[in-house]
Amino acid sequence: MGNSYSKISPPREQEPQPKASGPNYTRRSDGVEQEEVLVENVFHSMLTLERRRAERSRNPFVLMLLDANLENGAAEQILARAVEIVVASKRETDLVGWYKQGAILGVIFTEVNVEAETPIAETLRTKIETAFAKHLGRDRAAKIAISFHVFPESWDKNSSGWVADSKLYPDLKKKGPKKRLPLVIKRAIDVAGSGALLLVLSPFLALIVALIKLTSKGPVIYKQDRLGQFGARFQCLKFRTMYTNNDPKIHQEYVQQFIAGKAGLNKSEGSDQPVYKLVKDPRVTLIGSFLRKTSMDELPQFWNVLRGDMSLVGPRPPVPYEFEVYDIWHRRRVLEVRPGVTGLWQVSGRNRTRFDEMVRLDLRYCQNWSIWLDLKILLATPGAVFNGGGAC
Repeated sequence: MGNSYSKISPPREQEPQPKASGPNYTRRSDGVEQEEVLVENVFHSMLTLERRRAERSRNPFVLMLLDANLENGAAEQILARAVEIVVASKRETDLVGWYKQGAILGVIFTEVNVEAETPIAETLRTKIETAFAKHLGRDRAAKIAISFHVFPESWDKNSSGWVADSKLYPDLKKKGPKKRLPLVIKRAIDVAGSGALLLVLSPFLALIVALIKLTSKGPVIYKQDRLGQFGARFQCLKFRTMYTNNDPKIHQEYVQQFIAGKAGLNKSEGSDQPVYKLVKDPRVTLIGSFLRKTSMDELPQFWNVLRGDMSLVGPRPPVPYEFEVYDIWHRRRVLEVRPGVTGLWQVSGRNRTRFDEMVRLDLRYCQNWSIWLDLKILLATPGAVFNGGGAC
């Protein structure tokens, strides 16, 4: 990491030097070259590294973006002078670089105090705007749009419109050319696979509908808010497996204990193997118990796949009250790829896996995703369903 950028020294009076060939150099107003602004790809890498560090240390950081894109192609010229002001006012540990080369300048303020009486973003905005007004003039300073993005993000559990701040994840939003074709193929497999399964299984689905209707009162399909990629909410479809008007606190309390690593081991029926799940849940109907054990309650999710809310393969989408108690690093499992009906966790231990282990499996899938891996997981899923313990 020490070789990725040079330590920034204060401006010194010296003779103008010829323009450096390296991409990390910028020219001061007096013509002196300083290696102080990271190029776009390096800045994005450092931003990703800082996120990973903050996940472990829980020390927040702030990303400030200076955007002059609306000034008809003059963004780089406007920001050239702003660079000197930002560099002069930042700390030695903060990083300056191009978030978008020549158009949007970024600054990473590391290890900030977010518990101060005045919000850190407000403090930084006042400091930067005052410096810009003093050195650039108010008219020129007004041409620079300033935005602040704090990590870890403050999740609003009551907001159905909340999504993760994409500005903090340029590495995830920007798919390289090598990934574009596989993503198109993955979506084609999702559409063709889910459509074919819904058609082939339609008589069986009709039988399940009849059994649910005959054995308990209430709707056949249960719609539940879940978090998809980047935390966008959608209604996940399942066959109803519980009696209506039940108390959700039973599951909420269990989920909180499970994530905290305090959930006890249970034994599944007909097996001595321990499982991390609720067993003998009084809210579950007789037919619902069978559907859960065989994962047939999740068959309506093929409609979610067809709609684009989910994929056939990916991490399971969490419910909002589950996400609420996630550790910072747990959140990555809902950011990097679209959620799936099945995944690496389901075929690698399922309900016999602790939560942290489950998240690591999901993150491993996100990092190593390929069409071949998806096909292997799809082929292994039927065996995992028959051998074990029901779905989440």
